[in-house]
Amino acid sequence: MKLAEKPKAAAVSIASNTALIILKLIAGILTGSVSLLAEAIHSVMDLIAAIVAFISVRVADKPADAEHHFGHGKAENISGVIEGLLIFVAAGIIINEAVHRFIEGATMEMVELGIGIMAVSIVVNVIVSRYLLRVSSATDSLALEADARHLTTDVMTMSGVLIGLVAVRLTGLFVLDPIVAVLVALLIIKAAYDITKKSFGGLIDAGLPAAEESTIKSCIMKYNTLVVDYHKLRTRKSGSQRYIDLHVILPKNISIEEAHEVCDQMEKDIKATLQRTDVTIHVEPCTEDCDRCPVSCAFQN
Repeated sequence: MKLAEKPKAAAVSIASNTALIILKLIAGILTGSVSLLAEAIHSVMDLIAAIVAFISVRVADKPADAEHHFGHGKAENISGVIEGLLIFVAAGIIINEAVHRFIEGATMEMVELGIGIMAVSIVVNVIVSRYLLRVSSATDSLALEADARHLTTDVMTMSGVLIGLVAVRLTGLFVLDPIVAVLVALLIIKAAYDITKKSFGGLIDAGLPAAEESTIKSCIMKYNTLVVDYHKLRTRKSGSQRYIDLHVILPKNISIEEAHEVCDQMEKDIKATLQRTDVTIHVEPCTEDCDRCPVSCAFQN
């Protein structure tokens, strides 16, 4: 999938969030439902997050330049952190409004309208979130993944609101509405924590996941008859771009050309396994203390 698909996917998210905000605000005002108004507030945060994601993926796709030697990939990590913080804010607003409604008491009208709009909103979010996940997986975009996970969480929260509205319609217990709103806020807080944690890790150059580092080590070990040893393996990720550097120890008696060929092939193997990867290999000569060395060299003769 082309990287140009990333801005397109972000634009789709913006359009869908805008439409849902309008629907939820109308339904919340007409019905007097705090849970619907909470969802409208949540969707406003979604829209802001989608706009941030749209901007970040365009910035992240820019190539390296004189001032940004490693590219602009961390713009996506910044976007993810902003999204997480916005979700925390949304949760706080929802809880505050729900507590006020719970204390003061509230009535609702036209509950059927709210039920219908929430059902439509759920269908739209399922379609858009699946699309964003597909694009984020194909392009390894952290910003789009955060946006998609955000929308997936919305589906759960909207389902809770829908169930609450149906319960209110069947029982006439209006107090259920602010209770559902608080439950929605708690789910939102969990999503905010997950998104912020993952995005912030990239900003402080956290290493790649254990599974990916294991894959890198497997690629290196394929050359155990040519490479004496390796150390100082370091990994990090900036947006969708991975950066790997390591030191390999090669026999002293091989030529520069042979050393380059080994490192070049190792780099190609790693890149073939992990997409969008930049690999830097530093070569060191072996010492004469090589009794257990798997490589056949002059010092073992």
